[in-house]
Amino acid sequence: MDHKALATLEAGIETVRGAPLDGGRVELIVRRPHIEAREVVTEATLDEDEGLVGDSWLERAGGAEADGDAHRETQITVMNARTAQLIAGDRERWPLAGDQFYVDLDLSAANLPPGTRLQIGAALLEVTAEPHRGCGKFSRRFGVDALKFVNSGVGRELNLRGINARIVRGGVVRIGDRVYKTTGE
Repeated sequence: MDHKALATLEAGIETVRGAPLDGGRVELIVRRPHIEAREVVTEATLDEDEGLVGDSWLERAGGAEADGDAHRETQITVMNARTAQLIAGDRERWPLAGDQFYVDLDLSAANLPPGTRLQIGAALLEVTAEPHRGCGKFSRRFGVDALKFVNSGVGRELNLRGINARIVRGGVVRIGDRVYKTTGE
């Protein structure tokens, strides 16, 4: 595995900071049909109850709430495409991060605080307060330095590991669709 050194990752932070504050673009969509499986797709359907149709979120999240319902705060995961490029390199390796959407958009807490609504294709998402952090799997796939990088102070400030969101309104999302902040329903 080609794991990048912390100094290399830190040197690339300005590229990540250059992501648009609004009006970004969907760069990659990944469906996870079961644990450890990834399918890169050109379009996905988002459903308020099912999540990303064909993804295993619902079965993996089942029973997460006290009432037995799935934990909707982690329904959709979004990672900054520039961060994915910096950490993973080749686009073919991005899906290893485990996220569903890779977007060219500033995902920082200052730009997208919890409650922010994002129009992504025909769907509407809401950023949740549930943190999205690097874990052991992330470290095995990209290295200890990548884990330190995304979980560092600046990593958390910029949400380098990504953000969690819930679906407010379902719809189809395609590669190349715009992603923008909205107050819409």
